Amino acid sequence: MADTMQFDLVSPERSLASLEVSSVQIPGADGDMTAMPDHSPLITTLRPGVLRIDGPSGQAEYLVSGGFAEINATSLSVLAERAMPLNEVTRAHIDEMIEEARAGHEAAKETFKNEPGPVDDAAKLLADMVALGDHINV
Repeated sequence: MADTMQFDLVSPERSLASLEVSSVQIPGADGDMTAMPDHSPLITTLRPGVLRIDGPSGQAEYLVSGGFAEINATSLSVLAERAMPLNEVTRAHIDEMIEEARAGHEAAKETFKNEPGPVDDAAKLLADMVALGDHINV
């Protein structure tokens, strides 16, 4: 068993990390999970949350607003809708993301009047964004 795996985190704006890690805690849409070397292959969607990495060069935390993670035995790639180092996140960033989620929820309510699925998804995203802001205390 290898002690580390390759980890890459990218968002549309930039590549945020490319390094060897021993574990990554992922805010998966179906629940939090930890990826480690020799993990079974898996692709999952992300919910808004904090992605935590631990490796030979130390620990780091990143805020992600959603996206996808592809895990295999030797690597983990995260394609985030929006991501930034947690220590760079300000209340203004959280408020902007909450407002975007709120606008998306309102649009879903107007567009999908008789289809609760998309409206429920938008409401869940809004609730996750509000909870994330409360959780990281910015």
